[in-house]
Amino acid sequence: MESVLILLGVAFNLSLPLLTAWILDLWLGDPSWLPHPVVGFGKVISFMEHRFNKGGGKIVKGMVISVLLVGVVYILSDLLLRWAASFSLGVLLSFQILAIFYCLAGTMLVKEVRMVFEVVDRSLEEGRKQVARIVGRDTSSLSAQEVRTAALETLAENLSDGVIAPLFWYMVLGVPGMLAYKMINTLDSMIGYRNERYREFGHFAARMDDVANYIPARLTTFLMIVSRHSDFLRLLTFVGKYGKQHASPNSGYPEAALAGILNCRFGGPHFYFGEEVWKPYIGENDRLLTTMDMQLAVRINRRAEIIMLIIVVLTATVMSLLV
Repeated sequence: MESVLILLGVAFNLSLPLLTAWILDLWLGDPSWLPHPVVGFGKVISFMEHRFNKGGGKIVKGMVISVLLVGVVYILSDLLLRWAASFSLGVLLSFQILAIFYCLAGTMLVKEVRMVFEVVDRSLEEGRKQVARIVGRDTSSLSAQEVRTAALETLAENLSDGVIAPLFWYMVLGVPGMLAYKMINTLDSMIGYRNERYREFGHFAARMDDVANYIPARLTTFLMIVSRHSDFLRLLTFVGKYGKQHASPNSGYPEAALAGILNCRFGGPHFYFGEEVWKPYIGENDRLLTTMDMQLAVRINRRAEIIMLIIVVLTATVMSLLV
């Protein structure tokens, strides 16, 4: 009985900051009035890019800056945790909860995708403007179907980038690892493009993001398939066929999982910074996407998120007892 109580106590202490932060994300999302560290990450990256993305040696410069920024975030957050712990358990928990809350982006993305489907039915132009908030491509000439497709592709990809991957790195390296991952992801989203401006300078940042997301993307895919509760073998076969066709070594897998679940088609031509980028098609059924598809996709996202939370709590509990 005593060992059971100890196990429950350890589980509670480990899960408290994570579950509290997750509940805050469900409740608040990313409120505009609250300063966000990722905005700060973006400003630092932008400053470095404008300062060093010129002249020769752009690949080396980009590599050094990427490693430096990620390392600084990891070390600084670790020092802040130690500083918080020196005051009290309450201060430490508060810092952990705030940091984890900042790293989770599930609720805000769901809200944005719901809004896309709501406004595009009212006005195509409003739908284009709304989806532009969550995608990097040029949305000015998208059809209503392409607007809905872009929103669902982003929902699948960012389940991995914005939820599962941060939770994975929290499980592996704690809060410092989670924050370092967010810097890696922000670097990729800002300079990881293969256009003329960023091809050399952002090369290492893009590859670093590929490595950091390799396991989380595939884990996300598996969790999405499990969350469907049916067609397990069919969906695995579908992902095996289409997941690797994406230009990204990771993004295609969660996108393929969602395309398989919805029995639809993703991919095709997109424009980034005025350049056309052709993404191979994922799926063959080019049917009209509806609000019901969005609602199913959101349910799949939430189920996968909850399963991952359970995995993190159980893994951390077991590891703490072994140590």
